Amino acid sequence: MTWHPWRQAFLMAGAPVVGFDPSTRTWVTDAAESQGMVGLPELKGRVLTDPGSLGQAADDFGHLIHRTPGAVLEPGAASDIMLMMAYCRRNGVQVAARGQGHATFGQGQVAGGLIIDMTPLDRVEVREDTAVVEAGALWSSVAKATLAQGLTPAVFTDYLELSVGGTLSVGGFGGQTHHHGAQVDSVVELEVVTGDAAMRRCSPELRPDLFHAVLAGRGQCAVITKATVRLLPAPATVRHYLLFYPSVAALTADQRLVVGDGRFAYVEGELGLPTDSTGWSHQLEAVAYFDGTTPPDDTRLLDGLSDQPGDRQIRDMSYFDFLNRIASGVTYLKSTGEWYRPHPWWNMFLPASRTDAFVEATIEDLTETTVGASGVVLLYPFPRARVRLPLLRLPDEETIFLFTLLRTASPGAENPQDMVEANRSLYLRARAVGGYQYPVGAIPTTPEEWQTHYGPAWTAFEAARERYDPDQILTPGQGIFPPEP
Repeated sequence: MTWHPWRQAFLMAGAPVVGFDPSTRTWVTDAAESQGMVGLPELKGRVLTDPGSLGQAADDFGHLIHRTPGAVLEPGAASDIMLMMAYCRRNGVQVAARGQGHATFGQGQVAGGLIIDMTPLDRVEVREDTAVVEAGALWSSVAKATLAQGLTPAVFTDYLELSVGGTLSVGGFGGQTHHHGAQVDSVVELEVVTGDAAMRRCSPELRPDLFHAVLAGRGQCAVITKATVRLLPAPATVRHYLLFYPSVAALTADQRLVVGDGRFAYVEGELGLPTDSTGWSHQLEAVAYFDGTTPPDDTRLLDGLSDQPGDRQIRDMSYFDFLNRIASGVTYLKSTGEWYRPHPWWNMFLPASRTDAFVEATIEDLTETTVGASGVVLLYPFPRARVRLPLLRLPDEETIFLFTLLRTASPGAENPQDMVEANRSLYLRARAVGGYQYPVGAIPTTPEEWQTHYGPAWTAFEAARERYDPDQILTPGQGIFPPEP
């Protein structure tokens, strides 16, 4: 467990909570102040109500929704989560887990309730071909621990400083998905605390209903405390290719080609905003793994591609440097303040047959004003068959594109709420062509629309919610299940 300096400062800033008063719906730091207080269970960690802890938990990376919790649990062990889940269930307190707070629309917030700060639970244990990882661990830490043993998880998101529990709760997509599926597809087993305050193990064989309701289940049935993740042999080195195209159609045609034949280990596309002198740029980022001594065959890998050969950029780098390649960019965004501005992100899965027309129509209306100075537009292609978990709803075509607009409310850009409204309109347009949300963005969505979104998986999802969180205390910020009247 890692105790960061800011956490110690919070501990010194205010008295720890001693109980909850159901009659006033308040958390109590002095038992003498409340006759109706129900004392906390004995914990290895502690529960806090100081302004710093509450303020941090009331916000997220999106900076669009703010809901102040009543208290924050910093668990000393996973058993604290189980004890506090039982306590909150008895007292009618809602609960949500928070990893790095990288949500963009209040998905991990809960007004007046209990936020579980998962960051103290960060152990990583590497075994023969799996890693057993606590949910608060960062993927960067997992990468370092597994690489020390010559192993690696199959799929990484582009940004490594996200928590394991956080990405497994939503899916976890990256440029390796066309080979290995989403991050959730590499999970062998989970340890979770369900909404009925039980600690349970689950897997495809053990409680499969719970397993399939938790992975990409957005915290509706349980809090992930530990995951066992399948590992693969790690490459020593990668050859990194940046290829440039004159149009969306040319880019996606080559993306379909290389995803279909599997020649690259990693594939992603990026569209660059126009400048005063240029139009949109269209870029394919691809990687081939190798052992560091026998280089990949560039002629074979680039054969048949329709990019602009004179613009190709090819370089070799270590595997970890590749995984961590955006770290310097994040440091720069933090230095300029862009990292801390509102982020009304939009993410949708599109059927390949409709992708070109939809993307071309969408970017016609995009400018630095509507996306932000540091906004990013990405296209991830992958075969539908690689993604197997039922709660990741995908279009019914062989090839899928994840189309993302990573908007930032930069100075001079649109008002963040205008960006959210634009997301809503674009969401409806995407639904009309058979698209489905990758639900990590800032898209206002009704419970009825969520039911339609989950489609054939809804009945099992709803049954798991009723079984494992019968009092509906978990993760209300997702807005999937309407509160009981």
